[in-house]
Amino acid sequence: MAHSTTLESSSTPIYADAPRTGTWDGGNEPFKASYGKLMMWFFLLSDAFTFGAFLTAYGMIRHKHGVFTGTADKFHFSSAWWPVPEKVFNAFPGFHGVDLPLAFVALMTMILIFSSVTMVLAVEAGHRMDKADVQKWLLWTILFGAMFLSSQAWEWSHFIGGHTEPTMMADGTPFYGANLAMNQYGPPLFGDLFFFITGFHGTHVFSGVCLLVWSFIATTNGTFEKRGHYEMVEKIGLYWHFVDLVWVFVFTFFYLV
Repeated sequence: MAHSTTLESSSTPIYADAPRTGTWDGGNEPFKASYGKLMMWFFLLSDAFTFGAFLTAYGMIRHKHGVFTGTADKFHFSSAWWPVPEKVFNAFPGFHGVDLPLAFVALMTMILIFSSVTMVLAVEAGHRMDKADVQKWLLWTILFGAMFLSSQAWEWSHFIGGHTEPTMMADGTPFYGANLAMNQYGPPLFGDLFFFITGFHGTHVFSGVCLLVWSFIATTNGTFEKRGHYEMVEKIGLYWHFVDLVWVFVFTFFYLV
């Protein structure tokens, strides 16, 4: 009896593409994508909902506040209406006193776009198993990410420091710049939302730069060569492209609209 059972079991055909249903088999990879990529997509989807909620809240809050109805040359900062972005973000490093509306923010956007291009080239080099090219393009992406963070730090410092002309508060005292309680540009929520949304995005950029630095070190040490693939660089690339895409929406909602 035991002998026949053994024969029946050994004669059962085993197919290479049969579903892996064992406890520790891990199952089949859905959509022919690795579990690492799939989990990254799930994370990015949840993060997209988070950023979407923040930008939706910003739009609703801004809609509830008044707008300046006069001409552009008569505009002045007041807590009675939402400020015009061109009047708030009109400074540029090295050009003190020159009115350059949104020029510096546009430069920051271009820096992130260039970083996306170099990230694509790093991933493509990984597909070719070209270690030197992966190192080169990762280093460029890290450089652009650091440039963006430095630019955002300068923008924050200028936003906090304020314009040369103060805004007169209700009690008649002049106020410069911004903090979490008040700002010279408009309603208190304007400053709060600026710090929160751009700071939240900046945290993502900083995290991305840290991941890029780690991947550069791992590439230099030959970690991915030993694995036989550069999939980790591709997963970090997905995150970096997402961060760049989110900035496009932040730039549109906060600076342009």
